Amino acid sequence: MTDTVRWGVLGAAKFAEGHMAPAINAAKGAALAGLATSSPEKAGPFQAIAPGLTVYDSYDALLADPKIDAVYVPLPNHLHVEWTLKALAAGKPVLTEKPIAMQAGEIDQLIVARDDTGLLAAEAYMIVHHPQWQRARELVQGGAIGDLVFVDSVFSYDNSSDPGNIRNRPETGGGSLPDIGVYTFGAARWVTGEEPQRLEAHIRRENGVDVFSHVTGDFPSFRYSSVTSMRAHPRQYVTFQGREGVITLTAPFNAGVFGQAELALHRNAHGGGAPSVTVERWPSVNQYVNQVETFGRSIQEGMPYPWRLEDAKGTQAMIDMAFAAERGN
Repeated sequence: MTDTVRWGVLGAAKFAEGHMAPAINAAKGAALAGLATSSPEKAGPFQAIAPGLTVYDSYDALLADPKIDAVYVPLPNHLHVEWTLKALAAGKPVLTEKPIAMQAGEIDQLIVARDDTGLLAAEAYMIVHHPQWQRARELVQGGAIGDLVFVDSVFSYDNSSDPGNIRNRPETGGGSLPDIGVYTFGAARWVTGEEPQRLEAHIRRENGVDVFSHVTGDFPSFRYSSVTSMRAHPRQYVTFQGREGVITLTAPFNAGVFGQAELALHRNAHGGGAPSVTVERWPSVNQYVNQVETFGRSIQEGMPYPWRLEDAKGTQAMIDMAFAAERGN
């Protein structure tokens, strides 16, 4: 492998065009080198980002090219497992969009393939690469707010005007929990290091996919609440409430797009002093660029990757648990 990781993208997804392709192009030690698409007209925006981009007429052709060092998979959800396995079989480290699978059990075969090939395979869970989340984890696990009591999260947007969107279609793995529940669920798991014990779920569906989900439940040391919706005004926040303080995150999931990333730490008064509020801000951090650079260092230098397939499996297991709770299982 060269000093620069040459990335290939499977499919000209809008998300790849708007976020990941620019991030690969901007990341240190990375280059956007290839795009596989059966629609040549969709390659134009990617070529504008990286004029030297090679366009392949099939995913297999990109995977077979030795000039591609790593692969990014932004395909519809139901194709993630298949093309992650094919990338590994082709000898390519692979970063696949969330959710990397539709059932937790499907991730086992990805873990086996990763271990058999010795190649990095990971879910593109970008928030763990952002310093606001790294700081939240440090503070919560370090006892800054005392014993944790409650975690509350909301992530919503409205795509009702786009019924053909893959998120609105059951055959492509749509729904608010697969799309954004990975953030409200996974963030709580990653920050606290705990797993849910029981969940209750109130879910509203349209066309066979969940468009509004309110999931509550218990972790070993705290109560939990998550609202995800594809039929509500855009909103996102997360709070970690302890006995001695509260941490709030603004723009926790789309930092720099929804708003500026901020973490506010509210602490109780001690020794007769006044309560304190400390605010940390990260106005210019691009979590997608961080993700690409971290992936590159992991495959080139062996640096541990912060979001393993086992972590992705835990979040998918929580999503599976929520759907089971809805069914009364």
